[in-house]
Amino acid sequence: MTTLAILTAAGSGARLGRDLPKALVGLGGIPLVLHAARRLAGSGVVDALVVTAPGGMRDVITHLLTADASVTIPVTVVDGGPTRQASVAAGLAAAGTSHEVVLVHDAARPLVPADLIRRVVGAVRAGHDAVVPGLPVTDTVKQVAPGEDAELVVGTPDRARLRAVQTPQGFTRELLERAHKAGQDRSGSEAVAATDDAGLVEALGEPVHIVRGDPAAAKITTERDLRIAALELED
Repeated sequence: MTTLAILTAAGSGARLGRDLPKALVGLGGIPLVLHAARRLAGSGVVDALVVTAPGGMRDVITHLLTADASVTIPVTVVDGGPTRQASVAAGLAAAGTSHEVVLVHDAARPLVPADLIRRVVGAVRAGHDAVVPGLPVTDTVKQVAPGEDAELVVGTPDRARLRAVQTPQGFTRELLERAHKAGQDRSGSEAVAATDDAGLVEALGEPVHIVRGDPAAAKITTERDLRIAALELED
């Protein structure tokens, strides 16, 4: 079974407060998207890569990745959509049908370990059609009712049954395409678009399985996250 990875890199990264897309923000002097692409290519289980680029940055991303000696797999760069869901759909449309397994990964998780990538792909190849990595939740989590000021707590979920989900998420190509087709009406607006691909699969009523995640696959959203990632990179 061959594996395609879709790397979403079309986000604006407004919360980082930079004047360039998040995927091109440097970490240790290397753009986040290049870190992520190198990790996927170096895992040994990814055969090709499709990257969704920010508006007007398709040529920049293409040159960045194809000129890098560490990205040793074929790369296709496509324009991203208005939401993450739409961007993944664009990546799927460009991917064709030659790969049986599809990973979806975020450039905002640049330091994903190769072992985690292999763990997800291995679980899909073993027969689980939808697989996501996740970590146990260590904080107490409260469910609240919407409110203007002080929100009302309506429940405290058992954190032993909760997982903080990461990427890459892995799927059989057939299931992921079916999930995106069923949920395509949601893809145009951030208000209703799926925040991850497993959510689209769940909406079909299909099972999703969790494998062990890794703290190194943390998402970079704020400047503080970027500083922490820089420290991780130095270790």
